[in-house]
Amino acid sequence: MKILLMGNPNVGKSVIFSRLTGVHVVASNYPGTTVGYTRGVMKLGEETVEVIDVPGTYTLEPTCEAEEVASQMLDTGDVVINVVNATNLERNLYLTLQLLERDIPVVVALNMWDDTKHRGIHIELDKLRELLGVPVIPTVAVTGQGIKELMENIPRATSPDTLVRSRDERWAAIGNIIDQVQRVTHRHHTWFERLEDASVKPLTGGIIALAVLAGSFMLIRLIGESLISYGLDPLFNTLWAPVLLRLSDLLGGSGFLHDIVIGKIASGEVNFIESFGLLSSGLYVPLAMVLPYVIAFYLVLGLLEDIGYLPRLAVLMDTIMHRLGLHGYAIIPTLLGFGCNVPAILATRILESKRERFIAATLISIAVPCAALQAMIFGLVGERGGQYVAIVYGTLFVVWIILGIILNRFARGFSPELLIEIPPYRLPSWRAVLQKLWMRAYGFLVEAIPIILGAVLVINILYILRVFDVIANFTAPVVT
Repeated sequence: MKILLMGNPNVGKSVIFSRLTGVHVVASNYPGTTVGYTRGVMKLGEETVEVIDVPGTYTLEPTCEAEEVASQMLDTGDVVINVVNATNLERNLYLTLQLLERDIPVVVALNMWDDTKHRGIHIELDKLRELLGVPVIPTVAVTGQGIKELMENIPRATSPDTLVRSRDERWAAIGNIIDQVQRVTHRHHTWFERLEDASVKPLTGGIIALAVLAGSFMLIRLIGESLISYGLDPLFNTLWAPVLLRLSDLLGGSGFLHDIVIGKIASGEVNFIESFGLLSSGLYVPLAMVLPYVIAFYLVLGLLEDIGYLPRLAVLMDTIMHRLGLHGYAIIPTLLGFGCNVPAILATRILESKRERFIAATLISIAVPCAALQAMIFGLVGERGGQYVAIVYGTLFVVWIILGIILNRFARGFSPELLIEIPPYRLPSWRAVLQKLWMRAYGFLVEAIPIILGAVLVINILYILRVFDVIANFTAPVVT
């Protein structure tokens, strides 16, 4: 059996997928997190079934790449779990009615059920089940509420005989359903909702954006430097350095193998930055210099994602990004690039046109420093003072702007206007934030450590073979 998780963007499909399968995917409080699809398996009774997290779509009439993937995958499934945002039932039911018109069993997961109480929304579940003709299960994906009941109702998924409607007929049917099942009570706006409104207005939103970005970078630097100074640096110096010194004695204190594995040791001490051995600099640089900033960055990013701030930043940045041939949503993969360029470039898939994806990927590759480069900037330039760090970042920003303007002028294709759903602010789930932090940090280590070890090995061999001396002598007339 193949189960498809389908629903509008940002309704919690990926969280439900993780709950059902145990496969961890990046789930955040902004639309477009899932662009490709993710597969997993789960036990349903005695049967092992396949579960697929389908990209979010508003309709089965595709208007973008993600909706095209979702529409094509519907033909391959045996059962659909339609994940619906309980706080926005009217909009979500359009896709539900389209699914009911297809000959495939459906069960509805009415997600974010806890938010309905906070927003004064009352939904008659029994009446909704009767009108749709399929099981409707209230769920709260982030806490796991309702997931067990959802699994129990998958075998009861039904495919009611529903006539194919036109677009206008569907909206009329949705209006009729809403009138019968939903009641909204009046309540006053909370300060949280006032903050939501203020953060997308040009004046107040700009002030909030500057405060958020400045605070984020200060927090990233504070966390990164604290992890290095009070954690990893003492760990390497007190525990790992004696191991290397002992190994150095076993290798004779010098020689080809010693220089490759341990590197240079001066006065009986290991200088982890300058020794340049596989087990010294090769491990110290990624683990003690870069990883702390990666952890700090992805922790802050995860909080901003789950709070729901990034779509608001995208709206504020839309005018500037249009000058570069992009729309505001491109700020999300750009921010990801400050952690690692690889997932950032993969994240450009959320952009609609090939032209946008090309421009964004080029700008990220050239002008957005990843965590490894930022660690070098803070470590090497930061010693001279904060103003020099500001000069480096300012230079990169100017390059980013100028290169973007050039690419916008000469790259062929089109950049569509920004149409983005802005989710409500939510208190982040620490479980989800730490889960994403672990996934991203682990991915960085898997990618970075082999590359750094390989680079250290090659450089050591070239140094021992005196290739660098030849290069230095050859270029001396030019660089001196």
